[in-house]
Amino acid sequence: MRSSPHSERDPLEEVELESRSVYDGVLLKVRQDRVVLPDGAESVREYVCHPGAVVVIAVLPDGSLLFERQFRYPLRRAFLELPAGKIDAGEELLGCAQRELREETGYEAGAWLYVGVMHPCIGYSDERIEVFFARDLIHVGDALDDGEFLEVLSLQPQDAIAAIFDGRITDAKTITALFRAMPLLGWNIVPAETVPGV
Repeated sequence: MRSSPHSERDPLEEVELESRSVYDGVLLKVRQDRVVLPDGAESVREYVCHPGAVVVIAVLPDGSLLFERQFRYPLRRAFLELPAGKIDAGEELLGCAQRELREETGYEAGAWLYVGVMHPCIGYSDERIEVFFARDLIHVGDALDDGEFLEVLSLQPQDAIAAIFDGRITDAKTITALFRAMPLLGWNIVPAETVPGV
């Protein structure tokens, strides 16, 4: 049972009876659990175990935001997204954010702020993505991992929002991170004129 014995149990909680490994890959692991449902019946839950990741909203001196285009194999196309990457075993969250920003974009930041966490695929994965805000950027040169290919570009915040609404940005972590960073970027609400049909 995953819940703490000292906490009040959620009436919707599903309690693990047994868990087994179905697949153990380089990045992802898949488990199949037998659980007890809230009504006492039993069921099966299959889910992907992920080490977690970070995403960075990085603001350049001119107020534009750093983005990258990267080919994502499962969907067989390149996506426009914020810098992000997997948390290595034992790695501190801030250290991971700093490393990923440097490796992928060639920038280091003088100021960092932790924004929060998002869970991108709650129906089938335990993945979490930690959101960071970075400013006071200095370009020091990139250091991409072997086999990693991407293009770095910048967008003004209003252009990033427009790209969400016109479908150029569909990546969930990017959309969520930008939404979470709205107060830090000086946005109160999304202007109605950017929403199609309004």
